Amino acid sequence: MSPGSNPEYEPSPWEVVSDHVERYLDSDGADGADWEGSQVIILSTTGRKSGKLRRTPLIRVSDGDNYLVIASMGGAPNHPAWYLNMVENPEVTVQDRAEVHELIARRATSEEKAALWPIAAEVWPDYDNYQASTDRDIPLMICSPR
Repeated sequence: MSPGSNPEYEPSPWEVVSDHVERYLDSDGADGADWEGSQVIILSTTGRKSGKLRRTPLIRVSDGDNYLVIASMGGAPNHPAWYLNMVENPEVTVQDRAEVHELIARRATSEEKAALWPIAAEVWPDYDNYQASTDRDIPLMICSPR
């Protein structure tokens, strides 16, 4: 999402995701920030094919001023669409309850991932299970303030 751009929002075709995003945004996270014992953020990306604004609820993992997002997709063999969108256009926003952060995303190096993965797994222990269940190297994205 380039500064000054205002892409059209296209909700997820998966109703559970689009409903979660809508509840979260309508309430600044009062409804939707707590999920199965963890906190959730809303990641906004620009669709690499459509150019439309896409929003995804993800587990909140932070490291200082950075947000860490894990492209696990539950250990599926393919990367999630939001990750592919980030690679194509790394300018993203994260809504953390009422706060909106403009960030730039990049994939962690192997060394960074080794250091940061335990932080993510402490917040959401299933990340370790997801990595063990797939042959792909699950990307850890570092989203830093622009």
